[in-house]
Amino acid sequence: MNILFIGDVIGRTGRRALADQLHRLVDEHQADLVIANGENAAAGFGLTAPTAMELLDLGIDVITSGNHIWDKREVYDYLEQEERVLRPANYPPGLPGRGAGVFATASGIRVGIINLEGRVFMNNLDCPFRTADKLLAELAKEVRVLFVDFHAEATSEKMALGHYLDGRVSAVVCTHTHVQTADERVFAGGTAYISDAGMTGSLDAVIGMRKEQAVERFLTQVPARFEVAKKQPVICGVLVSVDEMTGRARSISRIQKPVLC
Repeated sequence: MNILFIGDVIGRTGRRALADQLHRLVDEHQADLVIANGENAAAGFGLTAPTAMELLDLGIDVITSGNHIWDKREVYDYLEQEERVLRPANYPPGLPGRGAGVFATASGIRVGIINLEGRVFMNNLDCPFRTADKLLAELAKEVRVLFVDFHAEATSEKMALGHYLDGRVSAVVCTHTHVQTADERVFAGGTAYISDAGMTGSLDAVIGMRKEQAVERFLTQVPARFEVAKKQPVICGVLVSVDEMTGRARSISRIQKPVLC
């Protein structure tokens, strides 16, 4: 089976790019399941129910997220209602939403998806390694294909989790930095890995935001409101091919699709 993962969707620019090209990408790569990180889909910061529904209506099967999922409080109730939208599992108990789930493809293949957040240079959360252990103890009883979106800052922490889960999950695809890395590989145990899938948004920007505003902030050190950039939209992500009988990854390849819209 083929799993298409879409890197962090940045605001309207990213959503329009997906509206223009997602169906073509699904057909081209014969994707059985589409996952997208949508934590920045609403105006570049956070997610709302309408933007989540827009992504799901485009054909995305599951939306993962990260630290920005909490930016817009109006999404909290929606996280409780919509099982196809995940937030990192290693936040404290009692918060809305869920960090993992089992989802079926159109052909009936069941896939376990786990969303985790890193701790290095980020929030002081529960250990993502031990959280993964707890979730896998249950999910591995139900499914063989297991996919992890690890939303983290430090490449070292990302790689460490990839190696820690090698042989226990089908893929560890990392997000958060918005810059696609060139280190995709399949580890010895059969786990596909990449340090960052990249972003779906404007290339003529600083990680999806207007470059002029970002440069000004670095020059002045004065806080400023960022706006989503619009020029040179691109869809970034990865395609992971998995043997659904064993759960081992066969291959992982980067996708970077310029969009004329």
